[in-house]
Amino acid sequence: MYDCIGDVHGCYDECLQLLEKMGYQMKDGTPLHPEGYIPVFLGDITDRGPKSVEMIEFVWKLVIEKKMALYVPGNHCNKLYRYFLGNKVHATHGLETTVAELEALNPKVRKRVRQRFMQLYEESPLYLVLDGGNLVVAHAGIKKELIGLNNKKVRTFVLYGDITGKALPDGRPERLDWALWHKGDPLIVYGHTPVLEPRIKNNTYNIDTGAVFGGKLTGFRYPKKVFFQVDSSMPFVPEKFHTYSE
Repeated sequence: MYDCIGDVHGCYDECLQLLEKMGYQMKDGTPLHPEGYIPVFLGDITDRGPKSVEMIEFVWKLVIEKKMALYVPGNHCNKLYRYFLGNKVHATHGLETTVAELEALNPKVRKRVRQRFMQLYEESPLYLVLDGGNLVVAHAGIKKELIGLNNKKVRTFVLYGDITGKALPDGRPERLDWALWHKGDPLIVYGHTPVLEPRIKNNTYNIDTGAVFGGKLTGFRYPKKVFFQVDSSMPFVPEKFHTYSE
């Protein structure tokens, strides 16, 4: 029994509100559900929002220390990881907010946060296959034929989606709507592409409802297929939400 949580992007307060709404009770800073549900974070826990460092500490504690939650990385997680490695990455598209938070910390705390995030990233799978293969969780989704594989193609897909290599006029990568061709099982839960309301298509569920862009933070309870949502405290930016042509 799992509670999938969409892209948090540093909206730590909304994350706590969502967990409370889903019936979790905090005990020593750890959310516990009386029915035994397990939180599953869909990646992109940092960037753009106000409390990325707190999200890193929170998710690390739940996933690594307590082993009471699950996590898969998103593209923003991958970029932050490369930043921590010392690679040349541009502090743009949201990373600049996380970097600013890190630079405001004293060196000892900053080192701890870096170590914890790198451990979280390195010890987490690219995607999760749960409930005997009936549920798959991947940040940007995954094609059925890629499930069970672990290679560069899979890594690119789960982080960025079904990209074509072309760019849209606004500079974003062109992505194909892979969910249109998904048939039958498994049920796939993903995020990455902000939508105003959860998008259900062919047994796939996009639950990135743009919390950091003033939308909502969404939780999806499996196997009940029930949604939970809390409103964002961030300014609403309508142009950041995707509309599917279907």
